[in-house]
Amino acid sequence: MVKGVNSGTIQAEQLKQDGNLYFKKNRLGAAIDAYTEAIALSPNVSVYWTNRAVCHRMRKDWTRVEEDSRKAVDLDYTSVKGHFMLGLALIHRENYAQGINELERALDLGRGANPQNYMVEEIWQELAKAQYSKWERNSTKRSWDLQNLKESCEIALIEKHFRDATEVEGFIDEVKDSTSEQLEALNSVFSKAAEFDTPTEIPDYLCCRITLDIFRDPVIAPSGLTYEKAVILEHLEQVGKFDPITREPLFPSQLVPNLAIKEAVHAFLEKHGWAYKMD
Repeated sequence: MVKGVNSGTIQAEQLKQDGNLYFKKNRLGAAIDAYTEAIALSPNVSVYWTNRAVCHRMRKDWTRVEEDSRKAVDLDYTSVKGHFMLGLALIHRENYAQGINELERALDLGRGANPQNYMVEEIWQELAKAQYSKWERNSTKRSWDLQNLKESCEIALIEKHFRDATEVEGFIDEVKDSTSEQLEALNSVFSKAAEFDTPTEIPDYLCCRITLDIFRDPVIAPSGLTYEKAVILEHLEQVGKFDPITREPLFPSQLVPNLAIKEAVHAFLEKHGWAYKMD
C-alpha cells in the first residue's frame, strides 16, 4: 500500500514537471492536462492547483482560475501564488473588495517569505492597479455627485434671488449682491471638496531616497534613514555592505521595519488613491 502511495506521488511530481515544461513552451492545453492528472493522483498538493490556475489565467478563464486558486488556499493558506491568483480572478469578475484583500494577503505572505522575489513586485503592480481603478471609479462617482449637488444649490439660490427681488422693492442691488456672494461662497466650498480627488505631490518623507517612489515595505537603518526593503537588500547584496547615503557599514540584520512610516503610507494611500498610479 505504501509502495502504491509513493508510486502515485512520484508519478504526480513527474506530471507536474511535464506540465511546467509544456507551460514554458506555451502548450497550455497539454500543461493543463498534465496538472489535472497530477491532481487526480495527489489532490492535496496545493502547487498542482496553482500551476493549473496559472494556465487558466493565460487563457483568461477567470472562473476556473478562481476555482483552482480557492482549492489551493484551502489546502495551503500560506500559498502566495494561490492568494495572488484568487485576487486576480475576483477582480476580473468585478468582486473588487475581496480581490484586493486577497492581493494584500499575497503581498504580506510574499514579503515575509522573500521580499526580493519577482512575485512580490508583480503582486504589488497588480494591487496598485486594482487600488487605482477603485479610486478612479469612486472619484468619478464623487465628481458627478458633487456636480449635481452644486447645480441644485445654484438653481435654489437663483430661484431664491428672484423671489427676494419681487418681495423687496427698492433693494434690488442689495439682493443681487447677496446672491452673487452666496454663489461665490458655493463655488469655493465645492472647489475645496474637489481637492480631495486632485493629485498632488507625494510628501518626500513617504518616498524611498533611492527609488523616489512611495514606500511599500520601509525599513530603517542605524543611520536613521529609511529605505525600501527590497531595494536596500539588493544594494547590500550587489553593491556592498554599506549605507548608500552615509556610506557607513550596514548589514541586512541591522535593518528594522519602520512601522510608523508604513502606517503613514497606508493612511496617505487610503485618503489619496491616485498615489497608487504607476508611471
